[in-house]
Amino acid sequence: MGAPFCHKLLEQHCWLLPERMIYWEEQRSLVVSDLHFGKTGHFRKEGIAVPASLYKEDMQRLVSQLQYFQPSHLIVVGDMFHSKANKELEFFIKWRNDFPHIDFHLIKGNHDILNPQWYQEAGVIISNEEMAVNNFSFVHDINTATHSRLPITNYIFSGHIHPGIRISGGGRQSLEFPCFYFTPSFCVLPAFSRFTGLALVKPKEEDHVFAIVNQTIIEM
Repeated sequence: MGAPFCHKLLEQHCWLLPERMIYWEEQRSLVVSDLHFGKTGHFRKEGIAVPASLYKEDMQRLVSQLQYFQPSHLIVVGDMFHSKANKELEFFIKWRNDFPHIDFHLIKGNHDILNPQWYQEAGVIISNEEMAVNNFSFVHDINTATHSRLPITNYIFSGHIHPGIRISGGGRQSLEFPCFYFTPSFCVLPAFSRFTGLALVKPKEEDHVFAIVNQTIIEM
């Protein structure tokens, strides 16, 4: 586990984790986006060879943070699951029973298409568009939220785009890394799943970007 980085926001302590999550200290909450559980199983079901170890590694990464921080809440800002139920999601339900003391909150994303009864059996509390806690609001897609009629006045946490930043070296060399992207009005979390692409962000002067490089948080 890499060292967390504290980013203070509205007098709240948000610990950025190299494991692609935020620990909100005052609310004892882990905040995460785009886990895409079941995605590797979905691809294999379609005949595309994707190692099952990718899902197990993501699951173990989440388990280790739940065990370390002992949060009261896990807040998922969309795309907790990828598609229809498969064997990986059956495993999730069995695993979920190991953490009965943690409330799992999901703000539904475009990939969260499971039957409502499935979420109920899995112990996942659903919000369709927004969940508000004190001065923070949680949505899946910041673009949809800002163009909708949702009366959101809080600071927003979102996901969906899988933000990344390009770091250039000597010559024409450059590398791309997942990042936490903070603007004055919203934050976009990196995708938790490693089985995703990146959408490069173009930060403005007033924005703050924190890249995840070799299990280290680097402020750009």
